[in-house]
Amino acid sequence: MNVRTVFAAIFLWLCLAPVALAARYTLDDLYAIALQRSERVKISEEDLAIARTGKDKAVSALLPRVSGLANYTGYKDQKISDTGSMSQPDEYSAWSLRVDHSMSMSGREITAYKAARDNIKKSDLDLFAVKEVYILSVTNAYYDVLKANRLVEIQKQNVDRLTTHRNAASVRLRIGEVTKTALLRAEAELSGARSDLVKAENLLKFTKSVLKRVVGLEDEFDIVDTHQTGTAGLKDITEGAHDPAIGSCPRLDLDCLRQLAHTERAELKSQAIQKDIASAQVTYTRGSYWPTLAVEGVLAQRKETPETSGLIRDNVYGGVRIVFPFYEGGLRAAEVQEAESRKRQTDYVYADLKKTVTVEVESSYLDFVTQKGILRSLEDQWLFADDNYKAVSKQFDFGLAQSIDVMDANTLLVTAERQLIDALYQFQQAVVRLKRSTGTLLVSLNNKTSTDSAKAAKENNAK
Repeated sequence: MNVRTVFAAIFLWLCLAPVALAARYTLDDLYAIALQRSERVKISEEDLAIARTGKDKAVSALLPRVSGLANYTGYKDQKISDTGSMSQPDEYSAWSLRVDHSMSMSGREITAYKAARDNIKKSDLDLFAVKEVYILSVTNAYYDVLKANRLVEIQKQNVDRLTTHRNAASVRLRIGEVTKTALLRAEAELSGARSDLVKAENLLKFTKSVLKRVVGLEDEFDIVDTHQTGTAGLKDITEGAHDPAIGSCPRLDLDCLRQLAHTERAELKSQAIQKDIASAQVTYTRGSYWPTLAVEGVLAQRKETPETSGLIRDNVYGGVRIVFPFYEGGLRAAEVQEAESRKRQTDYVYADLKKTVTVEVESSYLDFVTQKGILRSLEDQWLFADDNYKAVSKQFDFGLAQSIDVMDANTLLVTAERQLIDALYQFQQAVVRLKRSTGTLLVSLNNKTSTDSAKAAKENNAK
């Protein structure tokens, strides 16, 4: 191998390297990357961490406090009392170890601990809801890219068809079978198709940039269309238009979906826990009317140089005290009323949220049914438009149809293809929205991931 061949191979590798290094992601890959890199998810995870520290703070109120004290004092002069005994030494040092604990006799510290523990569950559910919302945004961006990508393919096919027709019209013009207006019309249609192709390519670039921002990607990438069927891409497209299994509602009954959402939606679970926390807050606030019991124990040691007559070197003592709050200017009554108002607010918020979830489920279900029906109708329309274009093209080749007929058939075919692609991905998005509205989106993804991992492990073991 000579030097010229080596340099040529290196140059070819450098040219093709960027193409080879472009990553390809499935929708599941995008989910995993997005959940790992999302700032919104990380913010919610920090809220969960804060809730855990709140539990630690509540536990600290149930445990005794241990503290130590040490001090040293140096005096300028000794002091002698009238009786002749020393009352002030040259130096004085002492240390003490104190154990004390105070607790309301109403047990409000225990109530606060239970509320903090429930707040962890609430924060965990809030994190779950944030992940579902974020997954939905990733899904929408993913399908927008797929839609734009398929529109580019449709426009390229349209340009190819119109180019073929323009060439055919040019040949027939030379032999005198058609007039020049047929060629001009074909040229105009081809020019418009090229313009639409440029628009579609720019739309694809924009949707990919949006997906890159949503997911948190940095390098160039391609996505894998898991719904593509065959090389044509549009044949047998309704194979994916089946009723998905959602939770315990395999038949997608609307009443079942409502009940499923009321049971599974993380937002409703979180708000139900918030109601319990608000009730606990009322109990905690009312506990301020009860007395506080405090217990303390002290171990102390003192040293003096020289020693005074009243010096107690070692001392151990304990004490118990009860504090009765009789009057504080109406503060406790105001705090109790405030806590009760907040409790009523949480009840109203829960009732309103439940109604909102019900409407979301109904809207998502009706959208799913609508998109499913539209998809099946548009598939038939596309099949008729495709057959019509093929028939008219053959008739034009044999002189049985005019150029305007071919243009009309092509326009009908392109419109049908665009509408079918739009309906396909609208249907897929409707399925995801239905799962999100019932609170089963993230659960279904986790189950799918577990199933795929189990299959992969089984295949590896078999190998």
